[in-house]
Amino acid sequence: MIKRIFIIIGLVLLLLLVVVFCYFFIGKAKPVESIDFGVTFSKIYAEQLGLDWKEAYLAILDDLRIKKIRLIAYWPEIEPVEGEFDFEDLDWQVEEAERKGVEIILAVGRRLPRWPECHIPEWAENLPEKEQQEEVLVVISRVIGHYKDREMIKFWQVENEPFLRTFGECPKIDKKFLEREIALVRSLDDRKIIITESGEFSTWIGAARRADILGTTLYRTVWAKYLDTHIRYPIPAIFYQRKSALINKFFDIDKIIVVELQAEPWGPKQNWDLLLTTQFKLMNKEEFRKNIDYTKRAGFSEAYLWGVEWWYWLKAKHDNESMWEEARGLF
Repeated sequence: MIKRIFIIIGLVLLLLLVVVFCYFFIGKAKPVESIDFGVTFSKIYAEQLGLDWKEAYLAILDDLRIKKIRLIAYWPEIEPVEGEFDFEDLDWQVEEAERKGVEIILAVGRRLPRWPECHIPEWAENLPEKEQQEEVLVVISRVIGHYKDREMIKFWQVENEPFLRTFGECPKIDKKFLEREIALVRSLDDRKIIITESGEFSTWIGAARRADILGTTLYRTVWAKYLDTHIRYPIPAIFYQRKSALINKFFDIDKIIVVELQAEPWGPKQNWDLLLTTQFKLMNKEEFRKNIDYTKRAGFSEAYLWGVEWWYWLKAKHDNESMWEEARGLF
C-alpha cells in the first residue's frame, strides 16, 4: 500500500513537471510590433572604463538621442562623509536629461546596478547591519526629498534585484527592511515604484507583490563562475511571455519591462581586463540583433539596454564604432 502511494505521488509530480515544462517551453510567442528603448548609465562604470563620464553621458543624450534613461543614486557618491550630502554629479545628469526631454528612472538604495552590487561608503562599511540599514533609510529620504520636484523623473527604483542571492557582495536579503524602504519612498512621493528581478532565476513573485512596475533582467550568454565557462540560456522567448501572463493574472501591477537587456559581454573578468577579441566573441552586432529580436518575440514593449558605456568605450578608446552605430537606429 505504501509503495503504491509513493508511486502515485511520483506520477502526479511527474505529470505536474510535464505540464509546467509544456506551458513555459512549448509554443510560439506573439511578438510585439515595437519596443521603446532606453539605457542604464553608470557614472562609476564609465570612470572604471577610463572615460570622461560627462563626455560619454552627453554623447548618449546628443548622439544616440535616447528618450529614456535609468540613473543611479550611489550612496558613496551622495554621502561620501557621514551626514554630508553631495548631489552635484547626479544633479548634472538629471539636469542634462531634463534639457533633452529624457524620461528618468532613478534607482535608490544600497544594492544598485554594477559590481559589487552593494555600494557602501567607507564610513559605513563596518557598521552593524541594523545600523547600516538605518543609514540607508536616511540617504533614501534625502535623495527622494532632493529630487521629488523633478518632473522628468518618472519612476523610483528601490534597490536592484534585491531577491537575487547568488550575485554580488551583499548582505543576505532582509525582506522586512526592503518593505520599510518601499514604504518610506511611498510616504515621500506618489510616483510609481519599480522593483527588479532576475529574468532567469526568479519567479518574479517577490517584486510583483511589492511593486507598481516589475523590471526584469534579460541575459542570453553569461559567465558561469562555478562551471568556469560561458553558457547560453536554453530559454525560448515564450518562457518570458507566459511568465508575464501569469504574473499579470495574479498580481496587480501596471506593467512588466526589461530593465537590463544584455548588450555588452559578460566574462570572467571586467571588460577592461578582457581581450577585445574575447569581448567581440561574446557581444557583437549579430548578438545584439539577436537579443533585440528575442526581446520582441518575448513580448516586451519597453527595454533598457545594458552596456552603453561599453559601446562608447569601444568608440572613444578603440576607434570601433560598430556597437555604437548599431544601437543608434533603435532610439
